[in-house]
Amino acid sequence: MAKKKEFMAIITIVLAIVTSMAGLLSINFTKGYDFINQYSHTVEMYGYGIYANDTYFQAPISIGTDICTLFVGVPMFIFAYMNFLKRGDVISRLKLISIYAAVFYYAASLAFGLTYNRLFLVYVALFSCSLFGMFRHICNINLEKVAISSKGLRLFLILSGIALIVAWLPDVIPSAIKGGTLSLIGVYTTNITYVLDMGIISPMCFITLYLLKKGNPIGTLLLAIILKLCIIVGIMMFPQTICQVASGCNIPVPALVTKSLSFVVLGSFAYYFNQKMYKEME
Repeated sequence: MAKKKEFMAIITIVLAIVTSMAGLLSINFTKGYDFINQYSHTVEMYGYGIYANDTYFQAPISIGTDICTLFVGVPMFIFAYMNFLKRGDVISRLKLISIYAAVFYYAASLAFGLTYNRLFLVYVALFSCSLFGMFRHICNINLEKVAISSKGLRLFLILSGIALIVAWLPDVIPSAIKGGTLSLIGVYTTNITYVLDMGIISPMCFITLYLLKKGNPIGTLLLAIILKLCIIVGIMMFPQTICQVASGCNIPVPALVTKSLSFVVLGSFAYYFNQKMYKEME
């Protein structure tokens, strides 16, 4: 049964285009300057565009994320939305929920993770629309089928949950022991990625595993979200890495390759399990 157009999805798409375009138009790696942060450390600032007051380390990552959002995330959202309007079934709604979750992750990173800029209200609007748009469909979905919890899928969820902690914990532990700040804290007070990955996504992997074993349909919902996030993050590693290298940012190559490669591998496996899950459900 076809569904009526919903303005929440349309607004979310427009806001995602506006925020990602602003990042794309901020590509200029020649305006960097030194700045003494609140911790009395000298950090290099980006100095151009919407990320002018962000660090030279963070800005290229954000621009890479914007590129992925504009050319991958937005088309995926539009396709999922149009597919839902056409089919209006459980599977198309589940796909739309999962892409809503990916946009929500993106919006949270912008709203909480960047230095205040003129697009702050746009970030907040995107955060709100993606959150409540996702909740609307979660409340209306009638999941009866449970994704098959194969040995490979269980291993993927376990490794994903561990990887998200292993990737970031080594950055946090030294600062906790020494009583200082994160090595790449820049002008920020915390790192939102660490909070989202270690505080939400990683535990969600293990909760999903438990729910699937119990035959709870909510496990399928959470699995769809995790798989979509992993796929998009895996793709996102390419523009992020390219922007970091192009900016000339001083990042240890082994660390750059190891972290980026691990997320690309997880994204590849997530794509496989994502295709398999929807094929089984249909």
